[in-house]
Amino acid sequence: MKRLLRVSLDALISSLITTLIWFVLSIFVEKDIINIFILIYPIYHVSGILKSVFATGANISKEKGNKDDVLSGLTFGIIFSIIIFGLILININPYINFMQINVSKSFVIYAIIQIFLQTILNFVLVKLYYEGKNKVANKYSIIFYLLNFICILLTSLIFKDKLYIIIPTLLILSTFIIYILIKSYQRFKLKFNLLPWLKYDSVRLVDNVFLGLGYFFGIGIAVSYGTSYALAMTFVALITDTQWDIINSSIPEVAKIDISKKVFDYKKHLKDAYKLIGMVLISIIILFIILFSYYDLNIKITLIYLAFHFLDFLIYPVYVLKTVYLQLEYSAIKTNCNNLVARVLRLILSFLKTPFCTVIAQVSSAVYQFISVSFIYKKNISNKN
Repeated sequence: MKRLLRVSLDALISSLITTLIWFVLSIFVEKDIINIFILIYPIYHVSGILKSVFATGANISKEKGNKDDVLSGLTFGIIFSIIIFGLILININPYINFMQINVSKSFVIYAIIQIFLQTILNFVLVKLYYEGKNKVANKYSIIFYLLNFICILLTSLIFKDKLYIIIPTLLILSTFIIYILIKSYQRFKLKFNLLPWLKYDSVRLVDNVFLGLGYFFGIGIAVSYGTSYALAMTFVALITDTQWDIINSSIPEVAKIDISKKVFDYKKHLKDAYKLIGMVLISIIILFIILFSYYDLNIKITLIYLAFHFLDFLIYPVYVLKTVYLQLEYSAIKTNCNNLVARVLRLILSFLKTPFCTVIAQVSSAVYQFISVSFIYKKNISNKN
């Protein structure tokens, strides 16, 4: 449980401070800036794709005996991140128009560069986790996100010009990222072992591909039904996004570490996971009570969105722990095929002509995984033990 909390601390800090930043900007600069939170939601999954391949996959490959894969993955991860986020920035106008959300272009650019820097930070953090240096990882995470928050707060209080708020913040964050990269590197032989990097975290990789596509199209559909649905969806995202980041970054990550080191205990991991889920759900309820009056929300619509998220939270530990174990110890191909079916189902349902398309798709995919993965695990793992 302590490791779950320590690993989840980075996600808690990153997600919570990121949310607070948008609140600060909406208060001191423009109220509509808060909508950028939903606009950039699909782009976070681009970061997740890069992390799966060049961080988690590369580090697991090192545990399998490929000692140069960690720094090779970090190097190629940086290169691919520069290319991909650069392409997103070049096409920023078509992206904003497609999402049908009227926001400040300057702060959308800031948000995308911030996600790029977070991606590089996550590469380093995963490396530290696999080296057992969790305290160092927590320190780096705290420094980065506090710098981000303090810079945004101070510059938004002092300056009215958006560029004077954005440029100093990004320069300071970039300097810190360069510093930790210098600290992370040592002599190594550069290798491009893409296939094992793709294989070892391929379930999360597929998740991020289809989640990104689902949100990209689904958010546009939901927003088209009017401001009540858009506001409710934004509010629920604000009070659950941090919690999803916490469990997504901790429960499967700690399980992968123990599985790769041959010390995995399913019952213990499940028990610890549900302790964390309990804390997460309590925090969501508290945030709902505190922040509800801040927005002009339709209570019925908001509770419908929230109920779907709660159901997914409750079944998440079972299917994610079994999926991770099956991927690494049974068959990566079969596990990925099953996960692919779930993600295709989610993507298809994201096109439903309903304002609840994103959450219907989310829970339908989760229920399918819960049933199918439990069956595969019982047949191939439990019955053999």
